[in-house]
Amino acid sequence: MAKPGFRLALFATLLALIVVLLGAYTRLTHAGLGCPDWPGCYGFISVPKSEAQLAHAELHFPDAPVEAHKGWNEMVHRYFAGTLGLLITVLAARAWMNRRHPGLPLKLPLFLLAVVFAQAAFGMWTVTLKLWPQVVTGHLLGGFATLSLLFLLTLRLSGVLPALTVPKRLQHWATAGLLLVIGQIALGGWVSSNYAAVACIDFPTCHGQWLPPADFANGFHLTQHIGPNYLGGQLDSDARTAIHLTHRIGALLVTVVLLGLAWQLKTVGMTRLAGLVLVALAAQITLGISNVLFHLPLPVAVAHNAGGAALLLTLVLVNYHARTSLVRVRHQVPLRWRFTPHKHGASPITIKGEMPWQP
Repeated sequence: MAKPGFRLALFATLLALIVVLLGAYTRLTHAGLGCPDWPGCYGFISVPKSEAQLAHAELHFPDAPVEAHKGWNEMVHRYFAGTLGLLITVLAARAWMNRRHPGLPLKLPLFLLAVVFAQAAFGMWTVTLKLWPQVVTGHLLGGFATLSLLFLLTLRLSGVLPALTVPKRLQHWATAGLLLVIGQIALGGWVSSNYAAVACIDFPTCHGQWLPPADFANGFHLTQHIGPNYLGGQLDSDARTAIHLTHRIGALLVTVVLLGLAWQLKTVGMTRLAGLVLVALAAQITLGISNVLFHLPLPVAVAHNAGGAALLLTLVLVNYHARTSLVRVRHQVPLRWRFTPHKHGASPITIKGEMPWQP
């Protein structure tokens, strides 16, 4: 049976996914500075439209002419993000009021609230520091962190009961997979914030070479100057190539580890989770290659961000099951849908405080 707050957490998770995708759309349509101030837009709560508002915008922001479509892209993202922040505040408040209730998470909702405040700061700095890549990447990571933590909260409130243990090696594979996916998302954010997605326009080579000229020192120079407008990027071609190649290498490493994780899941009987990992991985690889071959079409680029989110949530789910191997409380899950280990002849698995249980 689901615990109090489950539906709200689930709704917040879905809203967080929308916010992440809106952020990607804003970034990919070069609308990150569609409103040159924060939290409003040219001093208003929406994009200036009337003659008086446009005159005010021109007077106070002479270097940032109003582009309505970009402004609306940015403001819609802010509206949804603000709504998400309110939902997380409600979740944290409910958790605090129910802090004496056994079995209800408290630290996770409060930590989520702290993440929301950090995200608001990063959102402001994204604008005031004119798309400084370090801040843009941090803001992207914060969005994915919010999404994954909300998903974890939803799992914890879903009414499933931690029951079984799984081999340590599976937990190690799951942890490695999650950390690598997070690292790959960070690299993807660095690619995007430095406009390096089309630094290589062929695949699997880059500029027709396996080892093209690449400037890794400048590509990963993390103390770029604050002040210039980074819309469109400031790095030269070789530096962007280095970033792009690193993202490809990261993708290869993630693929190898997640294939190993899927095999480990299969060997302990978690075939459904193994299938989820493989499907999410295959989709993300396909979208990443398509971005290169078709020169970053907007729908594919946004879908690639969605694929990254799906892969991250899949790894959160795998880690959750790898550590608790959950069993539904209401009824026994049919064997073919069971995420828990199943092996004929396996020794009974003991639940703390319960009699041995035979899967």
